[in-house]
Amino acid sequence: MEIPVKVWCLLVVFVVSLKTGTCYSDGKVTAACEDMVPLHGHHSSPEPSPYKISVDKITFSPGDQIKVTLSMGSSDSKQYFRGFLIQARDVERPSAGAVGSFSLLDPAMSQLLQCNNVEASAVSHTSDSHKTQVQVVWTAPQDSPSAIQFEVTVVQKYNLYWARIPGPVVSQKGTPPLPSHSTAGAQTTTATASLSHPFSSEGCGVKKSCLRDPAGCDPQSDPLCHFLSFWTEDQSVVFELSGPAPGYVSFALSTDKWMGDDDVYLCINDNGHVDISAAYVEGRTHPVTASENVLRDTAWRLSDEVIQCTFRRNMRIPAQSQNRSDLDQTHYLFMAHGRVDNGRTHRHDRQPLISARQVVVTGPPEDLEGSRSPLLIKFHGALMLLAWMTTVSVGVIIARYFKPDWPETTVCGHRVWFQLHRALMLFTIILTCTGFILPFLYRRGWSKRAGSHPYLGCTVMTLAVIQPIMALFRPAPDSSRRYIFNWVHLGAGTIAQVIAVVAICLGVHQQALLLPAPWSTGLLAAHVIWFVLADLVLEVHRRGLFPTGQFFKNFQIYTENIKTEDKEEILFVPSDNENHIKGTCFKKLVLIIYLCGNFVFLTLLLGIISQV
Repeated sequence: MEIPVKVWCLLVVFVVSLKTGTCYSDGKVTAACEDMVPLHGHHSSPEPSPYKISVDKITFSPGDQIKVTLSMGSSDSKQYFRGFLIQARDVERPSAGAVGSFSLLDPAMSQLLQCNNVEASAVSHTSDSHKTQVQVVWTAPQDSPSAIQFEVTVVQKYNLYWARIPGPVVSQKGTPPLPSHSTAGAQTTTATASLSHPFSSEGCGVKKSCLRDPAGCDPQSDPLCHFLSFWTEDQSVVFELSGPAPGYVSFALSTDKWMGDDDVYLCINDNGHVDISAAYVEGRTHPVTASENVLRDTAWRLSDEVIQCTFRRNMRIPAQSQNRSDLDQTHYLFMAHGRVDNGRTHRHDRQPLISARQVVVTGPPEDLEGSRSPLLIKFHGALMLLAWMTTVSVGVIIARYFKPDWPETTVCGHRVWFQLHRALMLFTIILTCTGFILPFLYRRGWSKRAGSHPYLGCTVMTLAVIQPIMALFRPAPDSSRRYIFNWVHLGAGTIAQVIAVVAICLGVHQQALLLPAPWSTGLLAAHVIWFVLADLVLEVHRRGLFPTGQFFKNFQIYTENIKTEDKEEILFVPSDNENHIKGTCFKKLVLIIYLCGNFVFLTLLLGIISQV
């Protein structure tokens, strides 16, 4: 059935209404009373404001009324604004909140809000219609401060706004008027200088503390170097932050190694300009930019997609500046980077680099070490490698090719091959169970960003547990149903081994254990090929297609010819028992060579894991 055009129109209007409703298009913005920053998830524009605030008088007495006008700064007919928030603040105490009360001249365009527990202490828009001018009247309270300044936040569109634009300063009669000045505590911190040269690692551990990835890199010569340095000057700390990133570089001060409730500092590439700001992260959410400016002496540099910024921050921040850490306390250091979309930072591209231990920022200079992979995840990867690339493969080879060997030798009533196979598989299950639990302990639940890796891991864990359960109920060797168990046992084990290899290959590319490519992938592939080759050689030998008897005979002839001067051919036809002994020796030789190669691959991979 064809949907009428009117219905489509209604649906479009409904969707648009939903969108604008979430953006506070109705002007009910009391949540922004304190810092006057709209909850849009974007930074205030660093560009000069195209709007201005004017008043009809510059002095007042308690109870006087002042007309306040918000208008365009130019006569350009294309300029407009959609939303606004106007307040009056004490010049001496701007963080104390709004003072005085407003009355409306055009109720269709503006409305009164209650801020700072004062009725009508702020004015906002009533809709997101285009506006070029708004006028309101402010009434001075009886306990008015000696001087007040009007401030306004103006929204042109959802991702473009100017927060706390400073307006005129008006003073009580009898006090000298004060000049207008920029608002203390403005939301953004715009870099005021450009760096003439890149940062250097010179002095790390001697004059300043440094945290680097890769370890020991120099941002001056290595464009892939992620670098954080800091040193103390007087009662403040100077920070340098550098790294390649598509949108932002950042670092945070945290009381633990888990992201959330952290003091964050961001350097954001905003169309060729770097916005430097302090922020705070509540839980695992987007950082909330600080409403007060706590940074100074800011400077930045952009070159070949490498973001560099520097700033200074006091060791301690007054109590009214919420969520700022004291730099003379111990913290873990986090370094992260990622992309930006319309001024909003996205989740970091890689696992953050975390300092190996807690650091006192104001402490003596030191060259710090860090890791992008948590210790629990490193152990998870190491245990799974050991289980499914070593113990399983050796156990499979023992069960598949060494059953005829040691026929008269038993251990605890069972043949040697069976005891070796069972011990290796039980060890595999123990390693798998231990490794399986570790990511859940680290993530405190299920990982939603790990793709198919955790699902494959759960499948492997299930199959690994099923195998010994099936073995407990296997039929007797002479049972007519024994072949069913044999095939199911072989099939489940082979499937588990294949899925485990795939899961490991995907696991080394997870953010929490991102091994360097392509070396790690190449080593894993070589590890798998090494097992396949050993299995293939032993399978060919078992089927009698590999002439091991002739190999040993030729080897004996060669050695005898070296020891004697006799040049005659020595004919030697081994007995069946001797053929069996030589076949066993050949299999043992292949197993030893395989174990040596396996050990080399495993050692290299574990070494790489320990370094990330």
